[in-house]
Amino acid sequence: MSELKPRIHDDANGLDYVLVGDYHIPVIELPEDDDRLIGKWGRMHRAYLEEVNPLLLNHLTLTGRLHTYLADLDEQAKKRCRMLIQQMADVEGVTEGLKQRSQWEWVRAMNSIVSRAEEIIQEEMIYR
Repeated sequence: MSELKPRIHDDANGLDYVLVGDYHIPVIELPEDDDRLIGKWGRMHRAYLEEVNPLLLNHLTLTGRLHTYLADLDEQAKKRCRMLIQQMADVEGVTEGLKQRSQWEWVRAMNSIVSRAEEIIQEEMIYR
């Protein structure tokens, strides 16, 4: 039997492989330039991808773009959520004046607005 090479390169997929025991394992390095956090929305979308589209999740992981993809989605979802909350509060008249007059009423109205805005974000961006 011939001796296995300690390191090989596959021209078909462009990957290098290193010999570990009797197996060649691909040498995959993750990009280290993106240190943004993946927040609530990014984690929710990752869980959705694991459940519904594992092929896309695997592709993003193997190409090293998963972290950037999820961080971008999280930032966009946060921005959209803040915008929706502000717009709904303006339309429904939930203002600082209401907060001064009746804090409980303001809290109730804002909780309702935040809940509806988060449902919209989930429908538009996370579970698609």
